[in-house]
Amino acid sequence: MQIQPRQQLLDIWQATTRVSYRDGSWDPGGRGGSNSISDAEQLLCILSPATAVPLFRLDKPDGISDDVLDSLKGLGDNLQIPQRLLRALTDYIERYTDPDGTPVFSGDTYFRTEAEGAEITPTQRDLDVVDSFSISVTLMLAIVGFTKTFRSVVTRPVLLQQVDNLEQLANRRLSAAMAGLLRSFTVNVFSADNKFGRELIRTVNQERRPTHIVVEELREALREINARLRDDVTIGSGAAEGNELDNPNRLFECGWSWGIVHDAPKIETIADIGQQRDGVAQNAPYLYFTTVALDAIQALSSERTRLLGLLDAEQSRLAQSLQLRFELTRSYWATIATFGSGRWPLEDLPWRATDGIEFDYFSLLVSGMVMQNMQANRASNAEMQRVANVLEELANRSRITRRSSEPEFAVAVHYPGLHFPLEGSEDVGGPQLAWTVADISPVLFRRTLDLAGMISDGAMRSRLIELSDAVWTHLEDRMIKEGDDRGLWDRPAGVFSHLDKDHAHVSWYYTKRVVDCLVTAARVINEPPVRSDLLAQIAADLLNEADHLFDRELLNGTTTRGEALRIELERLGTELRRARSVRRERPGVAVAVTEEVLRKLDRLSAARRANTGS
Repeated sequence: MQIQPRQQLLDIWQATTRVSYRDGSWDPGGRGGSNSISDAEQLLCILSPATAVPLFRLDKPDGISDDVLDSLKGLGDNLQIPQRLLRALTDYIERYTDPDGTPVFSGDTYFRTEAEGAEITPTQRDLDVVDSFSISVTLMLAIVGFTKTFRSVVTRPVLLQQVDNLEQLANRRLSAAMAGLLRSFTVNVFSADNKFGRELIRTVNQERRPTHIVVEELREALREINARLRDDVTIGSGAAEGNELDNPNRLFECGWSWGIVHDAPKIETIADIGQQRDGVAQNAPYLYFTTVALDAIQALSSERTRLLGLLDAEQSRLAQSLQLRFELTRSYWATIATFGSGRWPLEDLPWRATDGIEFDYFSLLVSGMVMQNMQANRASNAEMQRVANVLEELANRSRITRRSSEPEFAVAVHYPGLHFPLEGSEDVGGPQLAWTVADISPVLFRRTLDLAGMISDGAMRSRLIELSDAVWTHLEDRMIKEGDDRGLWDRPAGVFSHLDKDHAHVSWYYTKRVVDCLVTAARVINEPPVRSDLLAQIAADLLNEADHLFDRELLNGTTTRGEALRIELERLGTELRRARSVRRERPGVAVAVTEEVLRKLDRLSAARRANTGS
């Protein structure tokens, strides 16, 4: 792997500190303006590595390494860094909390309009959006984990009070974000012969078989998911559609809408989450917001969350409800994407949604859900190979690994990005809002690394690592090279020369996603290497021979011919025990160590034969 996540993250920390901490305070805002999402992305550029990668921990001042201190020297010394982060994190939560204590999850400056020149109303800017719920879950979990550990080394009463206050604020916002996700979940039920049904059948019917046969097989494939949606989804949005799912002539799709669904019931909870606002979002899933929500819910059930006990009893109850939706949604989209016995619908690029819109970016989003399902069900290397082929093709089609010198549609997914309407946003007065996504490159990079970490076939893993190196080269070229924001992202003209070059300000939206990729790369590197069955067998055979030759040297009295030879033979015995202990996990190391032992044993044998004249 060409990428060096440790050094890259240190460089990003240095640049983030330079841009964000000015005149003794944290300065929120970037290219997309200041809002509840962008400001959280900015903070996570520091806090995500600090809580996900042990080498970057900041919650124990005495344990912060020198290179980390050097990269964050703009924030102060090892004692000042966590204290100033405490203030920045507290300011963020207070900034996005209403006077009555209700957390705010608005899209604000990230909202766009479908009609050019139309003015977004203040009420529309205040609309809650799933992206804010999701990133708040990620940030609040990081904060609670940070405060729990930092509290153990705090002795000053004033500072301890600040830690307790931040943790209380974070827990309230975390609970509210979880409730928001529960109220944004949706089950869209439709007939097989209406527009949605026809599009879904067209997607899954790769073999062009009679429609009625495909419909029956699809219903059977989704039968268990259908039953659990009817019987187990009892709180939040999505529960009301259970009666419609009883109809055997209906199909459905599930996931997350862009915000709180219209007429979503309020969540009954003892948690202090403030006022639960009415929803206006369309009662249908959006692929982008679905994948964003799934990533956040995955963090709720992560090993770190469980080991540190980051959730209280009520949050655990809400998390269980979200986990159910996570499993059903992941299984649904994986079933649709891999339906049939021939070519998978996922392999039919680009992915076409039930509203008739198709993009390669959608294929990438669905690939991520297929991978999550494969990880849960321990898929074979052959199945993962098919997903790897899709990722490689997407890299080519989106001009990440293939050159583009002229304006073309494939470049538009990078800049200005894909725009899709937010149905229902016009109901509060004003134009219909839209959302823009332009993160296909970092998402592809992260999914490639995720898949490389799942695959046990060495050749396939090497192909994916090569693809990730190519995508990283693309991302490096898009880094801002000059000005105060140098070392951060995003400058698309660095790759696509015909684009507007005026991108001197940081996009926290993009930079945070690059940081996520680097954290993923660090995790993949820390995992044990892929085990080769062939190497393991070779190592076993070599060890058998080496053991035999070693025992023969002992039998023939080599240890009696001098102190040096005795010490050498003891060293060889130690090396053989070392090779035997790592043979299963690292057979390549075992082979290398054993071969060296065999060479030394051969020299000893040759010397003994020369001395005896045999």
